[in-house]
Amino acid sequence: MPEPLGPRVFRLIANQALLLLTLILIAVFSGLMPTTFPTALTMQSILSDKAIVAFLALAEMTVIAANQFDLSIGFMVSLLHSLAIGLMVQMHLPWPLVMLIVLVIGLAIGALNGVLVRYAKIDSFIATLGVGTIAYGVSGWYTGGEQIIGDVPHGFVLLDHTRVLGVPLPALLVLALACVMWVVFEFLPTGRYLYVIGANERTAELTGIRVNRYVIGAFMVSGVITAFAALLVAARIQVGQSGVGQEYMLPAFVGALLGSTTVKPGRVNVWGTVVAVLILAVGISGIEQLGGAFYVEPLFNGVTLVIAVGMAGWAARRRLRASGARPSAQPTPEAAKKVA
Repeated sequence: MPEPLGPRVFRLIANQALLLLTLILIAVFSGLMPTTFPTALTMQSILSDKAIVAFLALAEMTVIAANQFDLSIGFMVSLLHSLAIGLMVQMHLPWPLVMLIVLVIGLAIGALNGVLVRYAKIDSFIATLGVGTIAYGVSGWYTGGEQIIGDVPHGFVLLDHTRVLGVPLPALLVLALACVMWVVFEFLPTGRYLYVIGANERTAELTGIRVNRYVIGAFMVSGVITAFAALLVAARIQVGQSGVGQEYMLPAFVGALLGSTTVKPGRVNVWGTVVAVLILAVGISGIEQLGGAFYVEPLFNGVTLVIAVGMAGWAARRRLRASGARPSAQPTPEAAKKVA
């Protein structure tokens, strides 16, 4: 028997609540500031400024899907962007080679995080925080506590400064990454396996999923995405300094966790993460244009993180009830398929 129209509409609204709220915020800010907010300049600023946060939120989403956390991303940005600038302006290496080196190092750091979590059996909070702190110390040593300044190759700078039909290149790269990750998580076994691992690791093991391989792989993917975000930071500020990465960690967590409350409530997902970052960008931009002080952004991010964690937990419990699953039940292969 077909489901009545009312419940279907309610479920659609509930699933797309963040997107609807984003559109409402855009309408409200446009009405309050009709000459400044609904402009191409504001759009470009929002897309350009938050592209880096979107990359990092997608990186964080990858490991959260496996029920892990990566606290090293902000510190990695500090280290890797400083290293990129130093290799180009001090060692005069070609910028494509520098990008390759940075991406490989990001992959290696991600692998280290995964190995510490899976084989050393260290909690992901502790392991990634420790690795991140080491990265922060290395970045301070590498920069000597000072800025690395020099002539950055024009080709590298274009990574951030290029516009395609008025849209910043980093925003288009985020969209491309999101499309790839959406296909992986929704249609390929790898994404489904990560969701099963995140829902119940024991179930994943019983169904033959190689948990260690997929969790370490998730950390490695997170490391590569974070490294690319660090390259975007380097292309934007064109200066190496050890303290710029930490500011990105909180918004990345907010984006990933808040994204789990929309599109597919109850689990982290790609488009929910993108929408969550967008609503953060619109909200902060609008408040700042209304005259908000410099401390508005961290306050906004902090409050949103608390709300996001609460809503994510509620959505996960709601999804569990809707599926009829029982946390205490003996895990089975059929349960794994249902979770996926």
